[in-house]
Amino acid sequence: MSAPIPATYSDIGKSASDLFGKDFPVGSFKLESKTTAPNGVSFTLTGLKDTKSGNINGELKSKYYYPKRGGTFTGSWTTSNILNGQVELENSLAKGLKLDLVANIQPASGNRNVRGGFTFKQPGLHTKVYLDALKGPTFQGDIVVGHEGFLIGSEGCYDVLEGKLTRYGVTAGYTHPEYNVALRVTNSLSAYTLLYYHRVSSEIEAGAKAHWDSQTNNPSVNLEFGAKYFLDRDAFIKGKVDSTGKVGIGYTQALRPGVKISLGGSIDTSRLNENAHRFGISINLES
Repeated sequence: MSAPIPATYSDIGKSASDLFGKDFPVGSFKLESKTTAPNGVSFTLTGLKDTKSGNINGELKSKYYYPKRGGTFTGSWTTSNILNGQVELENSLAKGLKLDLVANIQPASGNRNVRGGFTFKQPGLHTKVYLDALKGPTFQGDIVVGHEGFLIGSEGCYDVLEGKLTRYGVTAGYTHPEYNVALRVTNSLSAYTLLYYHRVSSEIEAGAKAHWDSQTNNPSVNLEFGAKYFLDRDAFIKGKVDSTGKVGIGYTQALRPGVKISLGGSIDTSRLNENAHRFGISINLES
C-alpha cells in the first residue's frame, strides 16, 4: 500500500485550528447563500456586518468546474470594488499537478496583482510554489513530507529585488485517526504555536493550544483549551477559554437540509465593562 498524500503546509494542525477558530461568529452578523445551477455553475453571495463599526461588506462569487479538462474557473466582485479571477487546471498535464493563476484589480485605484504557480502532490509529498508577479516580484513556496503519520514541512518567501528571504518557517506534526499534534514555528522562526486535537468519542472533541511570540514584550505563553460536543446529528456546541480570561461559546444548528445557523459569543471575564463582550450570528443557506 502506497503512502498517503500528506496535508498541505497550511493544513498541518488544521483539526485543532478549526476547533478554536470555526463556528464562533463573534462580533458580526453574517449571511451566506450558495446555489448551484443545472449546468454546474455555483453562485455564492456573502454579506457581513461588523457589530462594532457598522460596516457592511459583501461578495458575489461564481465558480464553474469543467471536468473534461480538470479546470475550475472562479470569479468574484466585492463591495470594496475588487474584481478577482482564478483559473485552476488539475491533473491535466500530469497526475498530481495543479496549475493556478490568480488575478485581481481595483478599478477605482487601478491597483492590480497577478499570481501564478503550481501544486504538486504525490504519496508522501505535497509542495506548492507561487510567483507574485507585481508585488516584489516574490516567490512563495512550501513543502511537506509525510511518513507513517509523521509530517514535517517548511515555507519561505523570497523577494527577487531585495535578494533575500522575507519570511520563513517550519512545522512538524503527527496525525492519527483519533488525535494529532503539531508544532508551528512562524514569522521567521520568532513565533511558536503548539496544537493538540483529540477525538475523545463520536460525540466529543477536545484540544489545546499554546502560543508564544519572542518579538513581543510579553514573556508569558498564551494557553487555550477548547471542546466540541455533538448534541445530535444536527446540532453541536463549542466552548473555549484562554489564559487571559477570555471565554468563547458557540452553538450551531442545522434547521433543515441546506439551512444552518450559528450563534457565538466572546466574554472577557477579566473586564466587567460590557463593551468587552461581543456576540454574533451566522446563517448559511445552500441549495
